[in-house]
Amino acid sequence: MSVVQIQEKAGIPKYKQIVSSIENAITFKKVKKGDKLPSINSIKNKYKLSRDTVLLAYNELKTRGIVQSIPGKGYYVNSESVHITQKVFLLFDELNAFKEDLYKSFIKNLGENIEVDIFFHHFNYEVFKKLIFDNVGNYHTYIIMPAKLKGIAHILDNLPDDKVYLLDQTNDEFKKYPAIYQPFEKDIFNGLLDGVDLIRRYDRLVFLFQEDKQPDGLLRGFEKFCKMNRIHGINIDSLENFTIEKGDAFIIPDDRNLIRIIKKTKELRLRIARDIGVISYNDTLLKEIVENGITTISTDFKAMGKKLATMILNNETGKIENENKLIIRNSI
Repeated sequence: MSVVQIQEKAGIPKYKQIVSSIENAITFKKVKKGDKLPSINSIKNKYKLSRDTVLLAYNELKTRGIVQSIPGKGYYVNSESVHITQKVFLLFDELNAFKEDLYKSFIKNLGENIEVDIFFHHFNYEVFKKLIFDNVGNYHTYIIMPAKLKGIAHILDNLPDDKVYLLDQTNDEFKKYPAIYQPFEKDIFNGLLDGVDLIRRYDRLVFLFQEDKQPDGLLRGFEKFCKMNRIHGINIDSLENFTIEKGDAFIIPDDRNLIRIIKKTKELRLRIARDIGVISYNDTLLKEIVENGITTISTDFKAMGKKLATMILNNETGKIENENKLIIRNSI
């Protein structure tokens, strides 16, 4: 019996019948993973269909991950999970504890029958480009965390505009895409303002800003806060060769540097909160415990994951700011 069967008077679009036929063939073990499927031309000729009708069916199965196309060879069964209705491409910059919270919340709220593949570009332009180009047409939805990569709009142009969502950061280069993002300049300014009385206890405010990774808005918000509140603020890109002094308060976006600053204070026999202050960026469970609690300026990553899932499920557009707040603990 043929893998694809079409009935003229079924009242169901022909491309849907092709999809259902292949799903049934997989379910009843007529074909299995790795098997080659009938070619577009063979289906077209047998049932007198347009090429576009057959291609539409195969593309739907492809974006669900059920079928894969191999150039010059044809279409093959890629997965026997016919219950999958959508396949999502999720591209993070890097993995850390708060991104894990975001991911888990996203998966939890996405519901069943949607499969998510996660990738990482590690702030590398070439890796980003390759991951996008290698996966064009393979997914129903593309979620992209662009970080600070420049000149990547033309890469995203290879994806369907209505299938792309941006996460965490956005700018005018990506204004056509829906997004859930952090307004970094506003958030750090308001967070520091909420803690200004505690910050004034220190002689200077040191921002450990790594230009290649951290959003520019963080630096702008920091400088604006210091200027408006007459705070002695400086920004550095590394703790290496920097002399920590009693009376310093640090803003540390990167968790590795948070560990380094804690270690360094112990070596210098300085006490956090009494001798130096520490404000970290992005809250995690560990920061509730380390050194009796680290003060953070943080967005709610679980809320971000939930909002993202809602946006995908409801096919929503628009740009949504994710809430952010200062969480005061014993480090300042």
